Amino acid sequence: MTLQPIDQTTLQRKGITAEKLEEELRMLKEGFPYLKIKAAATIGDGILGISDDDRQRYVGIWNEYLTKGGKVVKMVPASGAASRMFKDLFSFANGASATPDNAFIAKFCDNIEKFAFFPLLNKKCVELYGKSIDTLFAENRHQEVVRTLILKDGLNYGQLPKALLEFHKCIGTSRAALEEHLAEGAQYAACADGSVNIHFTVSDDHLNLMALRIEEAKAVFEHQYGVKYDISMSVQKPSTDTVAANMDGTPYRENGELFFRPGGHGALIENLNDLDGDVIFIKNIDNVVPDSFRESTITFKQVIGGVLVEAKSRIDQYAEALRNGKASEADMDEMLQFMRQTLCITNDNAESMTADEKKQYILAKLNRPIRVCGMVRNEGEPGGGPFLAFNEDGTVSPQILESTQINPDDATAVEMLQKATHFNPVDLVCYTRDLDGNKFDLTKYVDKNTGFISIKSREGVEIKALELPGLWNGAMSDWNTIMVEVPAETFNPVKTVNDLLRPAHQ
Repeated sequence: MTLQPIDQTTLQRKGITAEKLEEELRMLKEGFPYLKIKAAATIGDGILGISDDDRQRYVGIWNEYLTKGGKVVKMVPASGAASRMFKDLFSFANGASATPDNAFIAKFCDNIEKFAFFPLLNKKCVELYGKSIDTLFAENRHQEVVRTLILKDGLNYGQLPKALLEFHKCIGTSRAALEEHLAEGAQYAACADGSVNIHFTVSDDHLNLMALRIEEAKAVFEHQYGVKYDISMSVQKPSTDTVAANMDGTPYRENGELFFRPGGHGALIENLNDLDGDVIFIKNIDNVVPDSFRESTITFKQVIGGVLVEAKSRIDQYAEALRNGKASEADMDEMLQFMRQTLCITNDNAESMTADEKKQYILAKLNRPIRVCGMVRNEGEPGGGPFLAFNEDGTVSPQILESTQINPDDATAVEMLQKATHFNPVDLVCYTRDLDGNKFDLTKYVDKNTGFISIKSREGVEIKALELPGLWNGAMSDWNTIMVEVPAETFNPVKTVNDLLRPAHQ
């Protein structure tokens, strides 16, 4: 396309090159290929099952790693407002009925005292109306209570980030999602010196609010858990925004300017790339539970940490033997066996390689970022799935895929999708340094062909939106991946406000 003067200004402001713009417009016009999959990953074939003995051993490995001074960071994607969480409440607040008109609203109102935010909401109702929630309900003024919760004149929960919403009751107080992550971090990610490094990715609009809540909570949790927090934040970089297009593929403009949208959570690979840690845990902001339900979460965070540390140790040993020329044919066969059984990299045709080719192949595959991903048995919860997928070099390796990446017209692929036994709850731990201890450039390990296109409505006009390869999907496509089964009780996301009524959040 021919850039207009205003386009040059827009691109410069965002830090986006003309080449990147052209590439994105091409993607929007041509679309993305479906991924070729070999099978759904299952226990024993792509997913590691954990026995009681395994659990104890991996917890021990993890705790020993912490004792020896490993630097750990906990990264929490926490961008965006909680508006989707209150979608049903917004509909009710803007509707014609003053009293509950569907089962969702009835459940919310009938159980309102069970929510951790109830005391704050009740106080706000008294401020605004001079009446408690009970009195307002008795007068059939349910709509006003809901509006007080979600709208700006009230608690403004509809626009606040999930991180700042009161999720759980505590004795005499309550905890926001952000605070539960502070508690979690102290219980499995505290370094030997007592420091806990936590990084939140937030939207620019919420930086000040987040900073205030963090400052307020730090001293309390440091005292409670006997740790010292190092908490940082970052925003999604403007250079990761993606251009929108009209339905015919031409650039969509508003007031003459190219229109860009946030590129989805895949943009956070840039934020992850900037973190300075040896081991980095990643977990979404809304997947937290109160102290009384956290034991399983802590245990299996330690388990996946132990799996990572053990795998990294084996990789370092193998790499040292290859580099100093002490690896025999038998040693390389052992390495290939490790790659096939632990990293689940198959179809490598290693038997036809010369000794030098085999050495270079093994080194290239081992010297990559590593991630261990917890996988939960599929019981109807949403989430991408673990699959064994083909790579450009002909090898097969574990990947986390979304259903949109699988060809719906390929009967074999659809059958594999239907046979999937597990899904991805976003429960990751990563090692992002190379064999020499230097940080990888994680942007070099992204499969750009794994983005996808969604159709959005913009002021009544349908447009094409480009979603970058997801952070735990295509953005980590060329990583070494180990998938581990974790129990369902470690996954308790809050997608709607009524999810807070589930037992794990009470």
